[in-house]
Amino acid sequence: MSRAERWADLMPRLISAVVMIAVGGFAVWRGGVIFDVLIAASCGGMMWELLRMVAPHRQGLALPLGVLAMGAVLAASLLGGTYGLAMLLVPVLLGVIGLDQRRGTFAGFGLWVMFAAFAFIWMRSALGLDWMVWLVAVVVATDVAGYFAGKALGGPKFWPRVSPKKTWSGTAAGWLAAAAVGAVFAAEAGIGLGGVGVSVLVSMASQAGDVAESALKRKMGVKDSSGLIPGHGGLFDRFDGMLGAAAMVLLVLSIWGLPGGAM
Repeated sequence: MSRAERWADLMPRLISAVVMIAVGGFAVWRGGVIFDVLIAASCGGMMWELLRMVAPHRQGLALPLGVLAMGAVLAASLLGGTYGLAMLLVPVLLGVIGLDQRRGTFAGFGLWVMFAAFAFIWMRSALGLDWMVWLVAVVVATDVAGYFAGKALGGPKFWPRVSPKKTWSGTAAGWLAAAAVGAVFAAEAGIGLGGVGVSVLVSMASQAGDVAESALKRKMGVKDSSGLIPGHGGLFDRFDGMLGAAAMVLLVLSIWGLPGGAM
């Protein structure tokens, strides 16, 4: 491979990254309908990608299911409570009914995507901008620290068969970086050291999301979840870590309640 070929996708990657940061950053800052619609649309896109991966012979089902998933997330955010959560199940159940293979795989990943999308909307609405910034900071710190520590330190691989580039040194560095973010946030928010522990849990969930999506692609024999984002692959490829992190936050706060004192 020539030098020019090696860097051929650099410009598309940079442009896509700038667009994603600008659009996502504005939506997170603005909140409300803009944020909700963006998250719901992203969820619909990932459900579209998921069905295309697990059942490529059922391409015609992917788009309607993606649109339904988007509507279900918006409905869940409006209804809230038990009825809202029940809405999240509808696209997954219909997808399972429409498939003739890999139903368990679709159901597991589909539930993850749907509830993580709802978690994003719920967090922005119930907890506010600061907590969304914390979540994004934990995931980004985990990724950046993991990448550079893995490159610099190397060492034993985390799970060679599924993710051959990830090392234990990079994984541990991600936890430490998340703990540092958590310590700063805990001090600012006055929530105690519990914020550090939750940050590490969220970091682990982010890494687990990345590994889970890598395992899915390897099992399905695909390189990317789709080609929706030039130079980056699909939505699932870019936001698998965020999905894991959001799902963990929803789980933790469902168990321990909303922050008001200690977490």
